[in-house]
Amino acid sequence: MDTGDTAWVLASAALVLFMTPGLALFYGGMVRAKSVLNMMMMSFGALALISVLWVLYGYSMAFGDDIGGGLLGNPLEFAGLSPLLGTSGLDGGFQPESLVFTVPSMAFVAFQAMFAILTVALISGAIADRARFGPWMVFAGVWATLVYFPVAHWVFAFDGAESETGGWIANDLLAIDFAGGTAVHINAGAAGLALALVLGKRRGFGRDPMRPHNLPLVMIGAGILWFGWFGFNAGSALAANGQAAEVFVTTLVATGAATLGWLLIEKLRDGHATSLGAASGVVAGLVAITPACSSVTPVGAVLVGLVAGIVCALAVGLKYRLGYDDSLDVVGVHLVGGVWGTLAVGLFASASTTAGVDGLLYGGGLDQLWRQAVGAGVVLVYSFVLTLVIGFVIQKAMRFRVAEEDEVTGIDSVVHAETGYDLDSLGGGSGRGAATLGTQAHAEARGMTVTTEGSRA
Repeated sequence: MDTGDTAWVLASAALVLFMTPGLALFYGGMVRAKSVLNMMMMSFGALALISVLWVLYGYSMAFGDDIGGGLLGNPLEFAGLSPLLGTSGLDGGFQPESLVFTVPSMAFVAFQAMFAILTVALISGAIADRARFGPWMVFAGVWATLVYFPVAHWVFAFDGAESETGGWIANDLLAIDFAGGTAVHINAGAAGLALALVLGKRRGFGRDPMRPHNLPLVMIGAGILWFGWFGFNAGSALAANGQAAEVFVTTLVATGAATLGWLLIEKLRDGHATSLGAASGVVAGLVAITPACSSVTPVGAVLVGLVAGIVCALAVGLKYRLGYDDSLDVVGVHLVGGVWGTLAVGLFASASTTAGVDGLLYGGGLDQLWRQAVGAGVVLVYSFVLTLVIGFVIQKAMRFRVAEEDEVTGIDSVVHAETGYDLDSLGGGSGRGAATLGTQAHAEARGMTVTTEGSRA
């Protein structure tokens, strides 16, 4: 065990955990005032549920010894994590007996748990304003079990790391996905698209303005995501070493370039560079550089990020042309950005980096590019199809979507018996009660709804 590596992995796990509350703020600010608490609760619900499932059997499914063609880890091998406990008599009795490379297995368990939590939470943005909380929690547990845990095995379980044999994408296909472009972003983006199709469009989609109600929350959330993402990417080196340092820099510069690219598109298209665009550009850059951060040079990272900002800024408008209601652009940012970042490895990878592979533009031919394309395509199709099935079954069995009148009234007051803003207490009131503030009409009548120009919706 290396104490420096262990400290960095534990710190990175905490950074990635912080990303989920950051996502809650980011998503919460983007919805209307009557839905902010429900939006944030879906992230916190995922944090609570997936933490438990990960310990019970999720980690074992993802990182247990492969039981069939690189498709699934043994769900019983590390069930409950008891097999990973135990210390030796060295160093006062605290040297772990189970290691992943140079860090305790339990540190690796904690780090990878945060990836599982965040991936599930990301999906919620596609179904904002119309999903009941109870069915969402059922979906989160089933989806993590049937989709995320197996895909994490495919992508993250390397032979000889925790178990003897791992997943097919990592070890047989040899596609490069350093920190989760396929397992996290393509996976969540495809699931978000499927679930948006199952639940259908929001009432008034494409007709009524559905502006973000609190842009400062959005920008705070984006800042937290950028901060936490250094643990997400650089922490995936699993060591305090040169690779972590290189990944830190590529993550930084790609995100900056993507933000500039998104703002440039907004300025040219709409005449204004907006705060929502800046926050969205940050996330697009972080998504795109995630699979490529160990394989591209800093200049290559600038190109990856710049293209991501431009492409994702254009892609978010597809929902109006194609008629699907992806409320908070999970498809336009995470699916499109994840696919681009994964393919970018096959284009911009340089053997001078720690990944040691040349892409097409560095003389490596098509070899790495086809591997990246196959990995991205298989994860996309697997996640989309299974999510359609899971979502359809839950909708029929439990009524996943809220009733239309409840959607109009506001999900916060109907589902959670709360509102995000008790505005009556500010003015001495009309005596109408906080629950009535769930309706947008009431908030607008009081002149308290924050409206903004330049929103994607």
